Parts: sequence; structure tokens; C-alpha cells
Amino acid sequence: MRKGRFNKPAAEIVQRYGESVSFDWRLYRYDIAGSIAHAAALARAGIINADERQKIEDELRAIEKEIESGKFAWERSLEDVHMNIEAALTKRVGAGAKLHTARSRNDQVALDLRLYVKAEIAEIAARLRSLQTALLNLAEQHVDLVMPGYTHLQRAQPIFFAHYLLAQIEALERDMERLGDCNARTDVLPLGSGALAGSTIVLDREVIARELGFSGVSQNSLDAVGDRDFVCEFLFCLAMIGMHLSRLSEDLILWNTTEFGFVEFSDAFSTGSSLMPQKKNPDIAELTRGKTGRLYGNLMSILTTLKALRSSYNRDVQEDKEALFDSVDTVRAALEVFAAMLPEMKINRARMETAANDPSLLATDLAEYLVKKGMPFREAHETVGKLVVHAAKTKSSQSNSNRETEKALA
Repeated sequence: MRKGRFNKPAAEIVQRYGESVSFDWRLYRYDIAGSIAHAAALARAGIINADERQKIEDELRAIEKEIESGKFAWERSLEDVHMNIEAALTKRVGAGAKLHTARSRNDQVALDLRLYVKAEIAEIAARLRSLQTALLNLAEQHVDLVMPGYTHLQRAQPIFFAHYLLAQIEALERDMERLGDCNARTDVLPLGSGALAGSTIVLDREVIARELGFSGVSQNSLDAVGDRDFVCEFLFCLAMIGMHLSRLSEDLILWNTTEFGFVEFSDAFSTGSSLMPQKKNPDIAELTRGKTGRLYGNLMSILTTLKALRSSYNRDVQEDKEALFDSVDTVRAALEVFAAMLPEMKINRARMETAANDPSLLATDLAEYLVKKGMPFREAHETVGKLVVHAAKTKSSQSNSNRETEKALA
């Protein structure tokens, strides 16, 4: 790639600083799929013949197998996954030198990223469903279990434990919807945009889109090569999933304490202390809560990278991949471990039911009962509030209707 314009090879320090193959090798499957589809388009356009197209496809599939088996030798001097695969192909098949016709690494990497994000959206969605199933199964096992509901971490009203679990399912369902929205905007073929202004060699982009499973093609080449909105959106979706898991983690961490004792994590999903023999720590939930900060950071990283870039492609966007890969790996693992941890978690029904037996939890019900009897709500609210204060002072329950209680209501 440097032989025409440059008289000197890239300095070793430049190669180390600028290479991305150490992390973007993960795109190999999508890069190869895109190259096979591009070769077919070149054959349809008469740039390569049928025999050349077949040899290119066969060798690309052979390279894919070598990568998957760990036998492929990645070269840092070739910078990235694209040039590594192209160089290996060209060594094996002379026609490999024709493959990059009517293509730039700018639209090539945009294609690879879109294929990768589409695949990961499907994978994350499947794991979300698995976690929702685990939550639903737990709810069905404890459909009649009553517990206190909390606002401001103060006992508020009685709820079913199943109601709490279904609330988590609702939040995850919104995550599913966001992933679907993100996929709709990711599902656009950028190949054919070239470096920024397309190519004089016309390829049938609609056919390429169908072959690669895209619903449509990009409408503006300048936008297509520089667009990373879909990466930002996906990172936002992952950050939201992390936030929901973090809030669930916080609830479970609190309920796992001796003071609450509502739940107990399985030994298989707990850790001990290096000093204190009695400790059984909820590290999985704590780690999930902590890792959510990384998800936020990855989102802000790419947003900050993009904020001052001029239109079209800029090398800065190479920095999107490490953040993207890290967020995907983090959320994949978190969803998997939560789906496995919840079925093993012990639910202490007695502790929940005892806590739910607090008469003050029915204060709102009592106020609404008085409203049904004709009392204005604000008056009922004040009346029951006085009763709660009186009950707290006398340590009597709201069900008592002795003279002291009647006096408090007067």
C-alpha cells in the first residue's frame, strides 16, 4: 500500500502507535464476508472473471479457517485486519490484487463494523431474553410472596415479590426495543461509498446488500464513511442495559445483608474474605455495579472522539473499536452470569413476609378507605398521618380502635 506514494517504510514506532490489528482482528469474519460479496460484485461487473472470483472466495474461506484455528500469522506492519487478510490472499491468489477495486478501507471498515454490530445486537438480545426468562421463572415460583415496597429506601406499601421481578423484566424489555431501533439504523450497506465519493466503477449495491443481509443501502457516500452514529447508539443501548443490571444489583446487595436478609446468594456466586472467615460477599453484583461505569465511559469516549471531526472519514474513528468491543464483552458476560445466578439465589420468604407485616404499610389504603367514605383526600391524608404518629408513640397498631386512638383521630 505504501510502495507508490512513499519512499520509506513506516518507522517502527509509527507501526506500533498506529496499528489496530491487535484488537480489530475480531472483525475478520465480517471482513471476509464483505470481501466475498465484493468479489461477486466485481465479477458481475466484469472486473474479474468467474474463475478468479471462485479462487478468491475459496482462499478467503481458507484464511477464515486458519484464523479460527489460531494458525494465521497476524503482522503488525500491515496495520489492521483488512490489510492482513488482503496481503495473505494476494500471496495465494494473484487475482487477490484486484479485490480492492472500487473499494476503500473507509467503506470497508464501515461495512465490517455494521455487520459486527448487527450480529452483536442479535446476541445481546438473546441474552436479554434468557435473563428475562430467569426473572419470570423466579416470579412464578413466588407468585404469592408479599414484601415491603420501598421509596426513598423507606417502607412504603406492600407489593408482591413477583411484581418487583416483573418490573425488572419491563426495564429489560425497553432495552430490547432500543436494540431493535438501533438495528434498524445499523442495517444499511455502506459498501460502494469508496473513500468518500464512490467510484467510477459501478457495482450493484442493492444485490450486495441482499447478499450480506442488509435491508437497504446508504444514500450519501460522504456520510456513510464517517458515520459512527450506530456505534454510539449501540454503546448507549449497552450502557442502559448496564444501568438496569446495576440497579438490580444494588437491590440484591442490600437485600443480601444480614440487616435485610431477604435473599442469599449461592456459594457458587459468592466470594470470601482473605482475612475474615465468616464473610460471604456478593461480588458478582458488586462487579456488575462497578462495570457499569466502564460502559458509561466507553460511550462518552466515542462521543468525545466524534464531536470535533470534520465530515467524511478521519483516522480518529479507529478509536471506536476498543470501546465497542469492551462494552460488548462486558454486557455479554453480565447478562450470562445474572441469568445463571438468579435461579440459584435463595429467597427468604419468612423475612420478607415479616417485614411486610408492618401495619404502617397500609396507611395509604386507610386514607383511601376514608376517601371512599366521603372524606376529602387531604383531610384523610392528615388524619391517617396523625394516627401513624400516635401509633408510633404508643407502639399500638393501626387496627386498634381503643379510646386513645379515637382521641388521636378527634
